[in-house]
Parts: sequence; structure tokens; C-alpha cells
Amino acid sequence: MAEAVPAGSQDPHGGHGHHEQSFWSKYVFSTDHKMIAMQYMFTGMAMGMIGAFMAYAFRMQLAFPGMEVPLYGLVSPANYNSLVTNHGTIMIFWVAMPVLLAGFGNFLIPLMIGCDDMVFPRINRLSYQIFLLSAIVLLASFFVPGGAFGGAWTAYPPLSSEAQYSLTPMGSSFWVVAVALEFVAFLMGGINFVTTAMNSRAPGMKMYDIPIVVWMIVIASILFMASVGPLIAGAIMLFFDQNLGTAFYDPSRGGDPILWQHLFWFFGHPEVYVVLLPALGVTAEIIPVFARKKFFAYKTVLYTVFATGVLSFTVWAHHQFIAGIDPRMANIFTVTTLLISVPIAEMCFVYIATLWGGSITLSTPMLWALAFVAEFLIGGVTGIFLGASGADIYMHDTYFVLAHFHYTFYPIAIVGTFAGFTFWFPKMFGRMMDDRLGKIHFWGSIIPFNCIFIPLFVLGMAGQHRRIFDFNAYPDLALPWMQHTREFVTIALLVMLAFQLVFFYNVWKSLRKGEKASKNPWKSNTLEWTTESPPGHGNWAELPTVYRGPYEYSVPDREEDYWPQNQPS
Repeated sequence: MAEAVPAGSQDPHGGHGHHEQSFWSKYVFSTDHKMIAMQYMFTGMAMGMIGAFMAYAFRMQLAFPGMEVPLYGLVSPANYNSLVTNHGTIMIFWVAMPVLLAGFGNFLIPLMIGCDDMVFPRINRLSYQIFLLSAIVLLASFFVPGGAFGGAWTAYPPLSSEAQYSLTPMGSSFWVVAVALEFVAFLMGGINFVTTAMNSRAPGMKMYDIPIVVWMIVIASILFMASVGPLIAGAIMLFFDQNLGTAFYDPSRGGDPILWQHLFWFFGHPEVYVVLLPALGVTAEIIPVFARKKFFAYKTVLYTVFATGVLSFTVWAHHQFIAGIDPRMANIFTVTTLLISVPIAEMCFVYIATLWGGSITLSTPMLWALAFVAEFLIGGVTGIFLGASGADIYMHDTYFVLAHFHYTFYPIAIVGTFAGFTFWFPKMFGRMMDDRLGKIHFWGSIIPFNCIFIPLFVLGMAGQHRRIFDFNAYPDLALPWMQHTREFVTIALLVMLAFQLVFFYNVWKSLRKGEKASKNPWKSNTLEWTTESPPGHGNWAELPTVYRGPYEYSVPDREEDYWPQNQPS
């Protein structure tokens, strides 16, 4: 493991000092990176519960249209559009990003590089406060005249820009403002992450000593900052179209609705990697620990991540193959889409190589990590079909796309989150989670998930299109086997949602009665496991000096070779 040794006399708290903190200064207005991480995580989980409720509501409508079922009265055609739109928006922008990027980034970066806090702690606090404000604005859109925005999470004009097409003009503006505020929050966070990782590493920690998950979070932050600018500009133009009568996206007055698609997807596809890379990094930290092996091909993975980041800017138009773009350009984006699958596949093979020959322990974090690799591979393979322009013409906007998308984002946003949360729970709270309950929750989530989305591939191949409120209105899509499949999928969703109660009970029980965690209960191999569980204010009593690589578990005689004075006399 990366070892911590005394670095001499120094202030370990960077001027924070030890003083009694009030409830408000400790839990609400804290500048401690660990508390801000938990604020992001628990806010993201709360938004996830709201997003899951929306999924329950509209899936009940799809399975039992026209029947007296719970919440049926809530799901009118307009509300159905709002629920589907905001479910997608919340799960991507208010669940995956805050938990994986901001939550784990805030908690792990200072601990894994050996510093006491972020370099800009007040900006860090402000970033969460703006993020919380963005969540409030988004939820407030459900209570304005006309209700929440219902023009799909991609917000294509004219459904998002023209009052005569949009039933929710005020809700649309609230949606744009909420997304813009959230982007401001993550720009602040990204500046903090990159600056801290590059400038505040412990003495002795070289660039190639930084753990993979920190590299992944830093590169994801750079991708976000490099890609979000055009979308912010596009969102301002969309807001002006909605409220000031401009015509950036109105073709009847010289605008271009396809312009929004380019601006959105130029950000939207790198955004997939913004949340994927932290999840890949979390998995990279867990697999070596429970395989009892050194991480395979550290530098190769690092170079692969750089290549992935660059290629992510060259694939956006595969979302627009039927939007009327030049077919010659479609061919180029087909090639780049196939190319970007190569580095991702290479990383998955590296994880498999790390497992090969290892002494594998199937604890709860390891189960989540292995499930991430398996489930994400399904999403990646089905994405290759959609990356081919000829196949995409048929499958575009069908449930095949929906299933592919969920096999991409569920492993990222849900599986990756549970993997990281169960792995670092002892370090966060100083208690061990109940492994038996953890495994019940794992199987109760993974099995129903596959029961939900594998059938949706079949429905998509049969021609079932997205965003249809009542399939009874379309005889070709109301065949008995199709309706029974929709009912089966909805029941599987209910089962999966029910098993999330096991997770919340496990967290509550573990915080109250869980076994106290040692510094390194997993016998892990990175720097954060050398400090107390949970870390105190300032993280270490004395800031560490690092003299080992990030993944060198059980290297024989390494300590004795480096520190001769530690050898037994």
C-alpha cells in the first residue's frame, strides 16, 4: 500500500485549526471536503429517489393504460411527458454527476493524494450550494403554471422553444435555468479537482503514483469543462427564444433547430464519459483489492483514458443520423464511434487481466464492481449497432435505444455508485456495512434490472417507439405479447425499487450498530486507508510522505529495503 510516514513538524490542517464547530458550520456551511462530498452524495441519492418515483409512475401507465392503478390519475398525457423528461434529466445531471463526479471526487482526491482539503474550500462549498439551488429550481418547475418541462431531456426545439408547441413554457424556462446553474456548480468543482490533484500531492507522490480513480475524476472534469461551453451558449439562446422572442432555432424566421442538436450532443456525448470515467476508476480501485493482485497495466489504462477523452469529442453526430446530416459525414461518425469502443474494451480487458489468477473474494463491493463490467459491456456492444448509420435508421428512437442507454447509464450511475459507496463506507463513517444485507440488495437490484431492459431490446427490434403515452392507440404496438412484456417489465421495476429499501435499512443499521472499522478493513493498497476511519479534521495528524506506488499490495521486503532502520535487530 502507499505508506504514510512522518513528514516532519508541520500544520496538518492547512490553517483550519481545531475549534468547536456549530451544527450549521459543521453540516450545512462546511468547507471540509468530506462533508461536502456527503452533501453531494446524499442530495444525489434523494434526487435518485425522486427520479425512481417518476419511473414508477410512467411505467404503471405503460403497463396498465386506462386502468385504475396507483397514480394513474397523476399520469395524464402532459404529465407523462413531464415525468419521462425529468426522470432522464434527474438521473443524468442530478444523480450520476453529483454522486460519482462531485461526491467521490470531493471525498477521495485529498485523501488519496495526501493533502488536508481542496485548494479552494470556499469555492467548493459554493459549488454545492449552487448545485442544491439548481435541484430546487428543477423541482419547483412542477409547481409553476402549466407544470414541468415535457419536451424530452434532450430539449429539442421546437418542443422546447416555441410556445405554440410547448404546453409548459414556464416549466421549460425553469428547466433551462436549473441545468445552467448545475453546470456552473460543476465548473467550480472541476477547477478545484484539477488544481488540487496537480498541486497538492503529498511529498514523494509523482504523477504516476496517483491512483487511477483520481486520474479518472480529473480527466472527467477536464472533459466537462472543455465540452460544456457550447451547450451553455445554446441554452442561453434557447432561453432567449422562450422568453424574448428571438429565433435562433425557428426555421420560419431564419433559425435552425438542428443547431441545438449539434450544441447539445457536442456536450452530451463527452458527458457520457464524464460520468463513465469516475465509475471505471471506482471499479479499478476495488478489483485489485478483492483479487489480491496488483492492478494490471496502470500506464496503459492511463494512456487509454487520455485517448478516450480526445475521441469523445468526435462522435456526437451519431445521435443525428436521421436528422438530415450529410451521409458522407455520417460515415465519418460511424468510424469514430467504432474507434471509441476500442479503448473502452481495452480497459475492460485490463480489469479481466487483473482478476486472472487472483485470489478473488466476492464481498459486496466486489460484486458491484464485477457487475459494472458485465452490465456495461452489454451497453457498449449494443451501442455498436446504433453507431452504424444503416442500422440506426431503423432503431433510432425505439426502445432498443432506450435499453442500450440504460445498460450504459445504470451501471455508471447506480452500480458504480453502490460499488464505491459500499467500498468506502468504512472510511466515510467508521463502521462496516452488513455484508449479508449488501448481497441481498445486490441480487435484488441486478436480476430485476436485467428483467427490465433485456425485454425492451426485443420490443425495440419489433418497432416500439419511445415517448408514446398509450400503446393501445397503435394496433401494431398493442399486440398481446407486447402488452404482456410491458407488464412484466413494470413488475420487475417494482421489485427492483422494493429492494432499494434493503440498502437504506442497511445504511441506517450500519451507522447505528455496525462493527467499528479499522484504518484498513479491506487490506487495501492506497493512501486513504492509512488514516483513521473516519478521517479527522485535516485528514491526518501529520501529512504523509509517499514512497511507494499506488498499487503495490504485499510487495515482499519493500518496507525493509526502503527503511533499513525498521528491520528487526
